[in-house]
Amino acid sequence: MTAGEGTGGPEGGLRILLAEDEALIRMDLAEMLTEAGHQIVGQAADGEQAVAMVKEIGPDLVVMDIKMPGMDGISAAEQIGKEGLAPVVMLTAFSDKNLVERARDAGVMSYVVKPFSSADVLPAIDIARARWAERKALETEVADLGERFETRKRVDRAKGLLMAQLKLSEAEAFRWIQKAAMDRRLSMREVADAVIAGMPSKK
Repeated sequence: MTAGEGTGGPEGGLRILLAEDEALIRMDLAEMLTEAGHQIVGQAADGEQAVAMVKEIGPDLVVMDIKMPGMDGISAAEQIGKEGLAPVVMLTAFSDKNLVERARDAGVMSYVVKPFSSADVLPAIDIARARWAERKALETEVADLGERFETRKRVDRAKGLLMAQLKLSEAEAFRWIQKAAMDRRLSMREVADAVIAGMPSKK
């Protein structure tokens, strides 16, 4: 079993690692996620500890605060993402666009703005898992790192068009691209290019 593939069942039940320097928030999160049927397999108070624990435990998912002492959440997420260890959901007190873009570039799969409730955290976990599965599918299809980045950009753009035109969710739009690629024996990048060419975005 590789990290990130875990034992989570169809009803959720993910093995989750929490990384947050404020103990009270960690406790709230642990209670919230346990009540939702997930298992907390580790708790870290800073980025370095989080990275070490992810490598040791191999959780299905990491919920991590953006601001922590020493190594911050974005740097830790970048290391976790670069090594393909687990999807990361980022907690942040700021809805700053630059911060969100930095987090996305670091491999963060979704984020939640504080203060949050289970109605914010649980959907973010679902989004992170879906995006992680997409990333793994693209890695399987495209070996070259530069080409993979370009493919992901085009697939993301095509997903946006499909979501707007066909009223699909993000996960449904990706499955649409994946199925079209299999049915037509094309790469996902070729399907994405066809979608972009055939469905101009509305300005």
